[in-house]
Amino acid sequence: MNLDTAHDDVRHYYGEVLASSADLKTGACCPLEAMPAELRAMLGDLHPEVLERFYGCGSPLPPALDGMTVLDLGCGSGRDVYLLSRLVGEHGRVVGIDMTPAQLEVARRHQAWHAERYGHARSNVEFVDGQIEDLAACGIEDASVDVVVSNCVLNLAPDKQRVFAEIFRVLKPGGELYFSDVFADRRIPAALQADPVLRGECLSGALYTEDFRRLMAQVGCLDVRSVSQAPVPLLDPAIETVIGMVNFRSITMRAFKLPLEDRCEDYGQVATYRGTVPGAPHAFVLDDHHRFETGRPLRVCGNTFDMLGRSRYAAHFSLHGDTSVHYGLFDCAPGPAAVAATPAAACC
Repeated sequence: MNLDTAHDDVRHYYGEVLASSADLKTGACCPLEAMPAELRAMLGDLHPEVLERFYGCGSPLPPALDGMTVLDLGCGSGRDVYLLSRLVGEHGRVVGIDMTPAQLEVARRHQAWHAERYGHARSNVEFVDGQIEDLAACGIEDASVDVVVSNCVLNLAPDKQRVFAEIFRVLKPGGELYFSDVFADRRIPAALQADPVLRGECLSGALYTEDFRRLMAQVGCLDVRSVSQAPVPLLDPAIETVIGMVNFRSITMRAFKLPLEDRCEDYGQVATYRGTVPGAPHAFVLDDHHRFETGRPLRVCGNTFDMLGRSRYAAHFSLHGDTSVHYGLFDCAPGPAAVAATPAAACC
């Protein structure tokens, strides 16, 4: 659909139609009790107005962020930006980008309030009015960001390939994309894609999972990992009547800006978690089939080895092996209980 029309529809829906998360017509919005305990404890230090205007479908805030530069795409009223502000610390930086003035007005109104609340000498956050399809116009330079996050926003973008290309342009080598969004089990019929309510509810723009995989390959990312997922219930009878034939899931994904292989290959490599990631003394969860217990060596594929060893997580692992000997494909598929064992599996 036309880029400007799609953007206008989103601005109207999130700036005028929705007054709070209670106005949403699906169950995509993540309940607070589903957040990790350490993040949930931080919500009490957020301004109530910022919390009220939150429309995310997950908790895409990865660990080990101290001193990092983090970019939040579609930051809205700033809930995740202000959580990230605390996680990166006073010497880190968070940039939130959104194109809805009403949402940004709420976010900016409470910058000084949050800086004082966190004991920061000055605010370490910045809010930019712009489009996530054009991060260059928002002042984001090549290879300048450690982590990109997004919470139920990428589905709203009509030109998703351009968005993901921009994400991997601005990430530093070894940088991480960590986002939650709504995905579909099939392609959305063209006749429904322009519906402003379905788009605003994050349904008509939801990516078919296989098209997402293909899109990521086109921008050079050959291995994307699912961290957790949950079904999205359609709570409104009218919406169920129109698009109830599609199954929607809220999924949290992570990917790295690394030259990975398109299959999991076995080089006999081993990773052992040191137990040093803040908030994760006993185990580190990379994805829905890699849970690293502290001190317990685990055989990993070459891609997993590089995700751990060539990213900011390297300091938290003992890594042994190289790629001098190849043993064929690595069995890297999720086990039947993998999702159930993942923390906060009730909501991505």
